[in-house]
Order: sequence, then C-alpha cells, then structure tokens
Amino acid sequence: MAKAPASAPPPAAAAEPPSYEAALGELDRLVQQMEAGQMPLDQLLVAYRRGAELLNHCRARLQTVEEQVKLLEDGALKPWVPPAG
Repeated sequence: MAKAPASAPPPAAAAEPPSYEAALGELDRLVQQMEAGQMPLDQLLVAYRRGAELLNHCRARLQTVEEQVKLLEDGALKPWVPPAG
C-alpha cells in the first residue's frame, strides 16, 4: 500500500490559532486546497474538520469583539448597535 506524501502535518494536528487573522488565513488556504480537488479523501475529511474548527473560532472571536465594541455617547459607554440597512 502506497503512503500519501508527507508534505505537511495534518491540519487537525494544529493548535488553536493565535489570532482571528491567523485563523482566517488558515481557513482560506484550506478552502483553496479543498476546491483544487487534489486532496485524497482522508485528507479532505481532516481538512473539512479543521475548517469547521477554524470557522467556529472565527465566529466566537467576532461575537466576543462585537460585544466589547462600545461607543462613547454623552460621557457614558453603551453597546454598539450596527446601523440598519
């Protein structure tokens, strides 16, 4: 049985990304690799799982930041409300 080329460690072995930007960059690279259609099925599944983890990390980080964003209005801090439209 032939071994798959070991060009990089499996994405699932990676630790939590150090930042939102790092997670987004890794997610973008994974999507490009998956869309290229050149991954073996096993690697595709591992990449999909890692992508789901990265997506959840990004969503959680965005939610945390959104909750922390405040506007200074009349000397009081209040939660930021996105404009309608």
